[in-house]
Amino acid sequence: MVAIRKQVNGSSLIEVHNLVKVYKTPAGDFAAVKGIDVDVKAGEFVGIIGKSGSGKSTFINMLTGIDRPTSGEVIIGGAPVHTFNESQMAAWRGRNLGIVFQFFQLLPTLTLLENIILPMELNKQYAPRERRKRAMSLLERVEMEHQADKLPSAVSGGQQQRVAIARALANDPPLIVADEPTGNLDSKTANKIFELFEELAASGKTILMVTHDSDLARRVNRTIVISDGEIVNEYLVRALSALTQDQLVEVARRVKPQAFARDASIIRQGEMGDKFYILLDGKADVLIEQPGGTEILVNQLEAGQYFGEMALMGNGIRTATVKAASDGGAKVAALDSKTFSDLIADSRVLREELAGLIEQRATANEVKSLSGVKHDDLLSMVKGAQAKTCAAGSEIIRQGALGDSFFIIEDGKVDVWIKSADGNETRVNQLKRGQYFGEMALLGDRRRNASVRVSKDGPARLIELGEQEFQKLVNASEGIKQKVQDEAGKRKKELEQVHKSTRRR
Repeated sequence: MVAIRKQVNGSSLIEVHNLVKVYKTPAGDFAAVKGIDVDVKAGEFVGIIGKSGSGKSTFINMLTGIDRPTSGEVIIGGAPVHTFNESQMAAWRGRNLGIVFQFFQLLPTLTLLENIILPMELNKQYAPRERRKRAMSLLERVEMEHQADKLPSAVSGGQQQRVAIARALANDPPLIVADEPTGNLDSKTANKIFELFEELAASGKTILMVTHDSDLARRVNRTIVISDGEIVNEYLVRALSALTQDQLVEVARRVKPQAFARDASIIRQGEMGDKFYILLDGKADVLIEQPGGTEILVNQLEAGQYFGEMALMGNGIRTATVKAASDGGAKVAALDSKTFSDLIADSRVLREELAGLIEQRATANEVKSLSGVKHDDLLSMVKGAQAKTCAAGSEIIRQGALGDSFFIIEDGKVDVWIKSADGNETRVNQLKRGQYFGEMALLGDRRRNASVRVSKDGPARLIELGEQEFQKLVNASEGIKQKVQDEAGKRKKELEQVHKSTRRR
């Protein structure tokens, strides 16, 4: 008898290789599962979703030994389950696998307590005197100990499902497979049952849950989507988790993976953007071109992340270059602009998620141009930053006022004005995209040394950092602190010269 070896959390518990299931029908062969490859780590809580007829039940049945594959391998905890005969499978399943069904499947003539004791007796687990004690302990775990002596028919559906979960745990299996465990329950009861599974996963159990409930599926560690007997790329699913199952399947049908060699450009800054990209494998570097032609690395994306949305939701121009990482190639899925537009029109959640990410990325990219701060640290620093669009001629800061904000120009231009003692104003500078202002008051005596207004030729988009965020920024790197201080010193000298020249007039 092969038992599941003790797993180290994070190692593979389930390995499925090229799994195929073909049924013979009067109309010919029907492939229900078509070459599935899956790896599930010990301690993962995995949701399995798919429409009726997608092949998900067939897939689950081959994992549990209820059905046998036409070809391929199912290895669970080192045990080659696909090779077991019926008696081997029954013995292995009893000790290593707990199954929870949609319709509970409790034996109606046994009490709730007896239903939990039965698997221990059948599989000769635990001493006879220990079985009742363990069963009561499991009933306590699911808050059903006070109903122990009742028949299943005397309690509600949700309570029966709690007992079914306790029964699945009777022999302390490392793997729990739940087939639509909330499908026959109301939403409130379903949520309570799901919370039980979350607790089990937190305690180290590996859980595979088949569900039609998209909201519950989003709460698991990882989602496997099955369509027409095949698995939809999980990184596509991860990137577009805001979409419905039908939308995900439709996207998967429309896209074809593209491979890029290391350092190859996928999109280039300044070009017109007509595609949205999802990184399926490898890594991608995001670079911003600086004046003079140099590029700085502002982010590195991993499988399950996406890019290219800023141009499609903005003015059409790419704001950064994205290349396959230098330490290996990258595989991406590209969606054309029409498919992308259809998706965000149909999904408010995705639309809002993208809008928020665009705001965050634009802010981080602009601030990143100041120094070599790590991208993750940068996102944390600018989390509270506000981006706003100001009309032509709008006054951003006023000379003489107390200063408590620092501004970075994301787009457009601003003019810097100095007011002399006689009340006349002189424009002393014009700042453009990627430049900043407002630091002098935060580093000096708190008073603004000049007024700043949006230039007359158009609006400007500004990122505003409060004093706390500004201090985090300058303290994050000696390079950025020195740069800001040097720029403040330079500007102070320029303003002093302007004041002197106006006094001489």
